[in-house]
Amino acid sequence: MKKRTFAVDIDGTITENGGGRIHLGALEALRHLTNMGHNVIYVTGRSSIEGFLLSVFGGTTKIAVGENGGCITMNSDEHIMLGNIDECKNALKVIQNSIENVEEKPVFPRMTEVVLQRTFDLDLARKILDENNIKAVLSDSQYAYHINSHGIDKGTGFSEVMKKLSISREDVIAIGDSATDVPLFKIAKTSIALGNASEQVKSEATTTVSAHAGDGLLEALDKLVSRNWELT
Repeated sequence: MKKRTFAVDIDGTITENGGGRIHLGALEALRHLTNMGHNVIYVTGRSSIEGFLLSVFGGTTKIAVGENGGCITMNSDEHIMLGNIDECKNALKVIQNSIENVEEKPVFPRMTEVVLQRTFDLDLARKILDENNIKAVLSDSQYAYHINSHGIDKGTGFSEVMKKLSISREDVIAIGDSATDVPLFKIAKTSIALGNASEQVKSEATTTVSAHAGDGLLEALDKLVSRNWELT
């Protein structure tokens, strides 16, 4: 069996009903892959600590990339911060001075990003940052809007994990559903967009499935097995 590394989004990928509840069948399948010797690493827009805790209680590889690549949690007291939260807070002030209804979203505390309610025109906010020569990145995870430092995304964050663990892109399988997962797709040899992904996101993946969220992840694993991938 060749060891693979699964880079897996959380919200909309292993959750169900849009409420953050974990799809237990999907979690069981990921735990099984881990027990077989594969890496299963969460790469999420949530905090890296939330992803790490899910890995601990869910029985998967105990590393998590959070804040859309801005922070990596390696263990309970080791956090690698790639993003700069002060830059993100400055970008927030610029946006708030120009657009109404820009509000932070109540979330688990962030170390490198700002998380906003999806209550304003994202393209307009991007234009304002550009006009003010602010190099922060605005993205939409469908769960929230995120402000990250320039150059920070899930791909850059996971690339750091690949370096630390000596993982080749040939062995990486990325699974996700939103635009924030596209940079992750680009560094993985194999990428799978779930049925709840937009057509644009699907076009960036090497393959797609029709089922949504946790059911989609199970379909994705079945598809890999049907293509004679040695996963067990």
